Amino acid sequence: MKRPKMLLYLSSLLIAIHFAGHFMGHQSWKTPKDVNMQNVITVMTENKTNYMGAHKSLADFYHGYGLMLFVVYILSIWILMVSANSHRRDIKIVKSILFPLGIAYIAFGVIEFRQFFPLAAGLSALTGLLILLSVFSLRKL
Repeated sequence: MKRPKMLLYLSSLLIAIHFAGHFMGHQSWKTPKDVNMQNVITVMTENKTNYMGAHKSLADFYHGYGLMLFVVYILSIWILMVSANSHRRDIKIVKSILFPLGIAYIAFGVIEFRQFFPLAAGLSALTGLLILLSVFSLRKL
């Protein structure tokens, strides 16, 4: 019974590390050291247009997606902690929640590998694998 709980705690820790890295990057993305990147950010922030009734820039959307990802990470940690502490009681429900969450984090890893960078991809993919391992450990109970 301890193995699934340990795997879920470890998954939560990886998400917390990812959250911390995402937070640091989110705080500094508008002030890069690279001049070319600063030019791109200037264009992203200064040019606004109407999107579905809102007057926003691409930077506004980029910032908003980053904030929404914070919520996803916090929600994921909460789900993992609740699951780790209630898997004995509600094993079917826990497995039905954790399986798609594990697949989602593996998908995050694939997307991050293609669109971002290997560290983020590795954290997400490993998180997904650990979650799935916990699900398969629960099946043996």
